[in-house]
Amino acid sequence: MTRTASTVLQKGDRTSRRTRWRITVSVLSVGVVVAIAFGAAFIPALLPVGDHMAGESRRLAAGVIFVGSYLALALGRIPGFNIDRAGIALAGAGLMVAAGALPLGDAYRAVDLDTLTLLLGMMIVVASLRLSGFFAVANGWISAHARRPLLLLGGVVAISGVFSAFLVNDAICLVLTPLVLELTIALGRRPVPYLLAVAMASNVGSAATITGNPQNIMIGSLSHISYTTFARALGPVALAGLLVTLTLIVMFHRDEFTGVLRAAPKPKIEANRVLVMRALLATLILIALFFAGVGPAKAAIVIGGLLLLTRRVKSRRVYAEIDWSLLLMFAGLFIIVAGAEEVLLGPDIIAAVGRLHLDQVPVLAVVTAALSNLVSNVPAVLMLKPFVGGLQDHNRAWLVVAMASTLAGNFTMLGSIANLIVIQRAAASGVTISFWDYLRVGAPLTIITLTMGALWLSR
Repeated sequence: MTRTASTVLQKGDRTSRRTRWRITVSVLSVGVVVAIAFGAAFIPALLPVGDHMAGESRRLAAGVIFVGSYLALALGRIPGFNIDRAGIALAGAGLMVAAGALPLGDAYRAVDLDTLTLLLGMMIVVASLRLSGFFAVANGWISAHARRPLLLLGGVVAISGVFSAFLVNDAICLVLTPLVLELTIALGRRPVPYLLAVAMASNVGSAATITGNPQNIMIGSLSHISYTTFARALGPVALAGLLVTLTLIVMFHRDEFTGVLRAAPKPKIEANRVLVMRALLATLILIALFFAGVGPAKAAIVIGGLLLLTRRVKSRRVYAEIDWSLLLMFAGLFIIVAGAEEVLLGPDIIAAVGRLHLDQVPVLAVVTAALSNLVSNVPAVLMLKPFVGGLQDHNRAWLVVAMASTLAGNFTMLGSIANLIVIQRAAASGVTISFWDYLRVGAPLTIITLTMGALWLSR
C-alpha cells in the first residue's frame, strides 16, 4: 500500500470515528432529555416528594426540553436520527406535556390557530397561482422586455420583493428559483447574481406586511396590529431595502451587468388563461380585504377555500404544494414556548431581561437579529414573546421584532428558509452558490437595512 493511500485511509478512519462519536453523544443526549421528562412525570407519583420537589423536577425538565429543542432547531437536525425541524418541534411539545410542564388542555390552547389558518390560506393562494402558470407568464414577460442585464436584475428584484410582500416568501422562492435559473441560462448569463436577488429581495420585501413571511404572520396574530398599520410602518423600509439589494448586487457583480442580453428562444409558457385570471383576481381581492380591515386569517382561509372550487385542478395537486411540515413545526413551537413560559418564567428572569433595555429600538433590533441567526427567525420571535408583550410601546416593539427577524435572514445563506430553498434548488440544477458568494453581499445588506429600519422605527 502506498503512503498516499495509507494517509487517505487514516483520514477516513478518523472522520468515521468522529462521526460515530457525534452520533453516540447525540443519542445519549436525547436519552437524557427523555429520561428527565418522564422522570418529572412519574417521580412525584412514585416517591413521597413534596410539592416543592415536584415543581423543581418540572422546572428542570422544562428547561432541558426547551434548551435541547432550540439547539436541535438551530442545527436543523439531530445527528443519528432521521428527523427534521417539524419532528423536533413535535417531539419537544410532546415531552413538555409528558413532563407536566403544560397540561394537555393548555397545550391545545397554546397553539395559535389564527397563525396556522392564515399560513394555510396563503399557501393555497400561492399554490393556485403557481399551478395556473401565472409565475411562468410573469417570467416570460420579463424575458421579453428586459433588454439589458441590469433591467433583468431589476425585474427579478421587483417580482421577488413585491410578491413576497403579500404572499409567503418561502413559497415565492420555491416558485421563482427554477424559472430564474431557466431564464438566465437561456440568456447566457451567470445565474448566481440573479438567484441572490431572488433570495435577498424575497427576505427584504417580505418585511413589508403581515403576510410576507411566517414570523410576520405569527407577530400579526400575537400583536393584533392591523394589516394597514403594519404595512404603513414597514413598507417604506422594505422598499428602500429592495433598492439597496439591487445596488449591492450590482456593486459586487459589476462585470455581469455590462452589455446587452443576447436573444433567447421564446420560452414555452404552460399556463391556463382562465386559471391565471381566476387566481390573480382572488389574490387581488384577498389583498384588498387585508387593507379593508378584514381579519387576515379569516380572509385567507375563505379565499383559499373558494380557490379549491374548480373543475380544472384536482384538490390533491394543491395539497401537494402546501408545506404541512411548517404548520406542524409552528404548532410544536407554540407548545414548547408555552411550557417554558409557564414553568420557567419567574420574576428573576423577567428582571434580568428588563436590564437589557429592550424598550430601546436599537437594542431590541440587535437582540432580535442575533437570536434569529442563532436559532432561526420563527423560534426567535417566540422566545421574545413573553418580554415584548409587556413593554410600554408594545406595538412598536413588535414592529421592530418583525423588521429585525426578517432582515437578519440575509446575513448568511443559513439565515432563512427562503435562502436554503434557493440554494438547494440551484444546486439540484448544477449551480453552486458558495457561503462567501452569499455572505459578501448579504452581510452588508443586513447591516444597512437593519440600520435603516431601526432609524425609521425610532422616529
